[in-house]
Amino acid sequence: MQIPKDRKPEWLKIKLATGTGYSEVGKIIKEYSLNTICSSGKCPNQNECWSRGTATFMILGEICTRSCRFCATDTGRPTVIDIEEPFKLAQSVKLLGLKHCVITSVTRDDLPDQGAHHWAEVIKECRAQNPNVTIEVLIPDFSGDEALLDIVIDTKPDIIAHNIETVKRVTPNVRSKADYRTSLKVLNYISKSGIITKSGFMVGLGESENEVFEALDHLYENGCSVVTIGQYLRPTMNHIEVAEYITPNQFEKYKERALAVGFAHAESGPLVRSSYMAERAITANKT
Repeated sequence: MQIPKDRKPEWLKIKLATGTGYSEVGKIIKEYSLNTICSSGKCPNQNECWSRGTATFMILGEICTRSCRFCATDTGRPTVIDIEEPFKLAQSVKLLGLKHCVITSVTRDDLPDQGAHHWAEVIKECRAQNPNVTIEVLIPDFSGDEALLDIVIDTKPDIIAHNIETVKRVTPNVRSKADYRTSLKVLNYISKSGIITKSGFMVGLGESENEVFEALDHLYENGCSVVTIGQYLRPTMNHIEVAEYITPNQFEKYKERALAVGFAHAESGPLVRSSYMAERAITANKT
């Protein structure tokens, strides 16, 4: 079924949610001056997740040094790093009573270590204040520098994710500086540490079914045990257009393929994003 690109199908309509969970998350985030990818990335699941008392924290500021054509996060000259951020984020996790914490960041190519040491401080402080909370991190590629990756790996988060974002052929038209092959090498290197390795990508950018299957094969071959697949939604008119709205049945087919390939866990659906129902991956990898 072909859906006009200027009209979203029914299955992409977002239900608004409010309630105590939603307002409490917003209050804590504002009080501690924290950033979330929920807001910066215009995530369609913000209402649902905040109402469940969950959020994905974004560290190292809210301005990215790259300008990917799909991403709603601001790009430009980043601000000075908040050295109190590790403590404030850890406190927020405690106040929210989280069982599973997801942390991501903008890309900081402007820094000598690309933010790796700040990442480590955030993870260590979060662990110190919340010893029973599982920690998932969604990291940039650190330009494929294994020494920088080791700084994050050595803090031993429960899950390390890095997204390929799209299939191989579409990558040059969608991502800024980031390279498909580099991302696979990053994932492969992470997986050798024994830490659960995760990735995700968008569909609806002009890829074929076979290209999606190829991407799943590449991710599994490079050590990923968890994958997320979601519909690309154009954040603004300045971003790349949606090529196609993928049907729920096709998303189910992609999930079935992922599980058949060997992934321990797969989330695939129109509104799925990297951190959506992220806690399920922990349970899946224990079975």
